Amino acid sequence: MDPYEIEFIGENRIISIIPNFTYDKIYLICGEFGPFRAGLPMNVPLWLALMLKQKQKCRIVPPDWMDMDALENIKEEEKRSRFFTKMPNEHYMVEAKLILGAASEDVPNASEIKTVIKDIWDIRMSKLRTSMDALMKSGGGYGRLDHLTMMEINSVKPLLPAAMDSLLRIQMKSKKTTPANLNVSSFSQSGGSSQNI
Repeated sequence: MDPYEIEFIGENRIISIIPNFTYDKIYLICGEFGPFRAGLPMNVPLWLALMLKQKQKCRIVPPDWMDMDALENIKEEEKRSRFFTKMPNEHYMVEAKLILGAASEDVPNASEIKTVIKDIWDIRMSKLRTSMDALMKSGGGYGRLDHLTMMEINSVKPLLPAAMDSLLRIQMKSKKTTPANLNVSSFSQSGGSSQNI
């Protein structure tokens, strides 16, 4: 799955908007939404909220997790724990990028929130790199990491399979060369020639 597919999945998350227009229900392939009443909050998928925001038809209500105090607590907990902490939203990076990109004026402390979310991402990526390094050094064939989001897993996808494949090839080559070296030394000690090998 590439980042665009993950973003597509994340755009289906339901968020709240406050429309500035009145309209009956709209019927779409993915379902029906509405009726829209000016000034009354309602829930719609993120992609629809972004489309209405671009047409200046609504104000986006930031999700509960996009609160400065809550994000600072998540950041501190992530720093303290050597394990990955559970994020309040599986698609936090996608949601933050889209909402802060299209409707930063609707989010109080938008620039600070953007910075804290980036800090959380950096801390988690550092942990992920450290975990991958430990896995490679231990020669392990698999690892278990809980509470990673789809975007975080996708960020290491180009590197991890190639690294595991290279590690396996090195291990296979060392297994093939080690017995041959042992046979050569045992033959030379017993007076055998290398032509017999």
